[in-house]
Amino acid sequence: MKNVSVGKADHLADGAMSEVTANGHEILLARVGDRIYAADSRCPHMGGRLAQGRLEGTVVTCPRHGSRFDLADGNVVRWLQGSGLLYRVEAALKSPRPLQVYNIKIEQGEIVVEI
Repeated sequence: MKNVSVGKADHLADGAMSEVTANGHEILLARVGDRIYAADSRCPHMGGRLAQGRLEGTVVTCPRHGSRFDLADGNVVRWLQGSGLLYRVEAALKSPRPLQVYNIKIEQGEIVVEI
């Protein structure tokens, strides 16, 4: 594991998300109140950019197919959203996978992600 500084903690507003690169990994950062969360920035379904999605509390929604993940632990809240034949085929082919989350700490005002 390697600790990588990815920016100033005070540059991320409450309810905001941003995407950074840390040690070759695309990482989503999200602030909810006083806590900052870090996770893979791409949805495990089809690679949607989660920073372009919606954040509600600690739950991020993928802008592509509406999959929802809890940033606190990476668990799937909802896998895909939709109806019809295409939805059923996609759901059958791609089983739910959690979102990879990362430990972070704040050191001298810097966000440090453990990769």
